[in-house]
Amino acid sequence: MEISMINRQAGLTKPDLFPVRTGAGSLSSTKLTYSSNRVGFCTTTFKRRCAGVKAVRSEIAVDEKQSPPSISQPNQTGPVRLFVGLPIDSVSDCQTVNHGKAIAAGLKALKLLGADGVDLPVHWSPVQPDSIDRFDWTAYLTLAQMVREAGLQLRVSLNLYPSPFPRFPLPEWLKRVSDSDPDIFVTDRSGRRREGCLSFAADELPVLSGKTPLQAFEAFFASFRDSFSDLFGSVITDVMIGLGPDGELRYPSIPAKDARSKTASVGVGEFQCYDKYMLADLKRHAEKSGQPLWGLGGPHDAPAYNQSPENSGFFKDHGGSWESPYGQFFISWYTDLLLAHGDRVLSIASKVFDVLPVRISGKIALVDAWHRSRARPAELTAGYRDYDAIVRMFAKNSCGVVVPGMEMSDEEQRNGSSSPESVMAEILAACERHGVPVTGENYGAGGFGRIKKCLMSSSAVKTFTYQRMGVEFFSPEHWPQFTAFVRGFAEMELAGDDVVSSGETLTLPMSAAVAPATSARRDEREMQAQAV
Repeated sequence: MEISMINRQAGLTKPDLFPVRTGAGSLSSTKLTYSSNRVGFCTTTFKRRCAGVKAVRSEIAVDEKQSPPSISQPNQTGPVRLFVGLPIDSVSDCQTVNHGKAIAAGLKALKLLGADGVDLPVHWSPVQPDSIDRFDWTAYLTLAQMVREAGLQLRVSLNLYPSPFPRFPLPEWLKRVSDSDPDIFVTDRSGRRREGCLSFAADELPVLSGKTPLQAFEAFFASFRDSFSDLFGSVITDVMIGLGPDGELRYPSIPAKDARSKTASVGVGEFQCYDKYMLADLKRHAEKSGQPLWGLGGPHDAPAYNQSPENSGFFKDHGGSWESPYGQFFISWYTDLLLAHGDRVLSIASKVFDVLPVRISGKIALVDAWHRSRARPAELTAGYRDYDAIVRMFAKNSCGVVVPGMEMSDEEQRNGSSSPESVMAEILAACERHGVPVTGENYGAGGFGRIKKCLMSSSAVKTFTYQRMGVEFFSPEHWPQFTAFVRGFAEMELAGDDVVSSGETLTLPMSAAVAPATSARRDEREMQAQAV
């Protein structure tokens, strides 16, 4: 594995910011130890300025009697790796590289800025367009080679579920299967299918040409591992496992067109439990509980997608049927099924990648709508009831958590009951308690001040991936803000983190604090020229 300049000077043998799989040992659900350098972003620009910095050890320990989660106080004690997402359509469904010249120029610009690496989104249909048994990684291997030549690290996001931006078509073989059995896809109360999102109740059923979805996922992971075997450790350092829509472990409870819209009304979403496999599982659980009538379907009084909780009886703050014995039974079954799905997929991924020096992670969504209401209905329709239970599942499988939405703030929300800041604090606190490393992401452009606050607030955050590279990213309006974000955050860390845990004072040369303005302007002109 390549060793960063600052780690070489500090005498470290590898950048252990996450627990790295080496075939021995596992991530503990109670306590983890990380190597850290207390220098902010591990960017090349600031590595050069920080020669001689001593490495220290920081330990994340569980304290079950912590105060309520807060993101107002700085708590970051280690370096945060910086990645930038490549365009989501970097590879077409015809296995060709899109925007090749622009991506190559962008990689050079990011390297010059000092980013640690890039994130490559991998989609199912380009790899397995015609057959469940044949794989073609040609275009993705080409992109990985471009990243290697640029001297950057590579995070790979394996997306086996739909992403609407852009919407990749289903593999032809999966279309044929769904034509004969449309219930393989998650279904809402009106019978609308979430095309591409396989029913979580069918994970272990032979619904894909005689194979189970888990078998298909395992074959996909193994093919990726074998095809990129010479890149793990030296280039590929992280693999994110897609667990649901947009890669997130959740039900598609909000229509894709509204999920990230700034103008759509803020509703609670709908329960997604009406395909025949989900209904059969619900029926079994109801009969097992001694209440067979509870297994006839989802709540009859639940609201529609864009309705508020008070528009129906189920999610009312007071007197809502979500608090009834039936309501609690249904919510428990619904959320537990999602958790079991995530556990099954991550367990397979852990097995496939166990002997490789690579960090495995999965993503959970930041569902903030109606968070301040008693029922938290939008979180429940997405499948979230207990963040501690979710994070424990990730810890059990030695996996990190990817948390998007770090740029979101309460003051920007359309609904006074929404609170992305509270949800983020709750998730990060759970990750700290269970020793699970976090990779932060953003949903939309900008929000750099808010991102900095999130990164500084939790010792669990080890990596940040800014989404994503494209025309807007390198525009004159956005690129200078991004470069200032990277440099400003690193300089803030250097200025504020000047005492080593052993009590020694960390003395930095004057040049490490602020780069001469002429040099910064010259670097910025050079980077923008690379991106043109």
